[in-house]
Amino acid sequence: MSTQLSQTKIPEITLFFWITKITATTLGETGGDLLAQTMKIGYAVSTIILLGIMLATLVAQLRVRKFSPALYWTVIATTSMAGTTISDYMDRTLKWGYYKGSVVLVALLVSALLFWRARFGSLSIARVTRFSMELMFWTTVLIANTLGTALGDWMSDNTGLGFGRATLVITALIGVVAYLHYRTSVNKVVLFWAGFVLIQPFGATAGDFWTKKQSIGGNGFPTYYASAVLLAILIIFVLMSSSDTVAAETGVPSDFEDGVMAFDVA
Repeated sequence: MSTQLSQTKIPEITLFFWITKITATTLGETGGDLLAQTMKIGYAVSTIILLGIMLATLVAQLRVRKFSPALYWTVIATTSMAGTTISDYMDRTLKWGYYKGSVVLVALLVSALLFWRARFGSLSIARVTRFSMELMFWTTVLIANTLGTALGDWMSDNTGLGFGRATLVITALIGVVAYLHYRTSVNKVVLFWAGFVLIQPFGATAGDFWTKKQSIGGNGFPTYYASAVLLAILIIFVLMSSSDTVAAETGVPSDFEDGVMAFDVA
């Protein structure tokens, strides 16, 4: 199926996009942990539940003909939650360990990106205007989010950094990507995917730093409350994005969109 869309259903890549992405992926970490650990459902059953929810939201996203902020960010959050429990199931239940799990997921992500490039000619999300490309995009997102959780866990546990210092290291890496974007001629599409992947381990380590017990380096904030706070923030961001989308369609400038610089990812 190669239905051509009139426009991409991916939001413009601005600073607001990255802030919303951080919120959604951190919610994915706390939400996944809430289901699998706090509610003691377990990684396998949680993965099945979250994959089911993710697929339901993804079908809705694939069926719409234009960009919907609510649907897009819901799918981002549910892929992040599913990615969190998939990673934990691989690394803990199957006992692959964070390193082996990360290596396998890196191989899957590279394979997905190479296939995307070979099949469609460009990895730019600005060109996601067909059903087949959008399906490829979301498949890659799920792999990237699962890899991000594995990398975050590896950095905080295997390297001895702990949740707080691992979060700082990943923040620095994201800063390097931002510097390369603004100050160098490094390919913007490559930098986009580097930033996209790094956001997930940031959300994983930041979420763990916020919610894990103080005895293991966290702050002990309950996952119920953390998830509720992040969900509330995400809803506010979605409403703001929806306002911008309506303003763009009607030609009326919104209060928020002025002064927000778009990132070139073409």
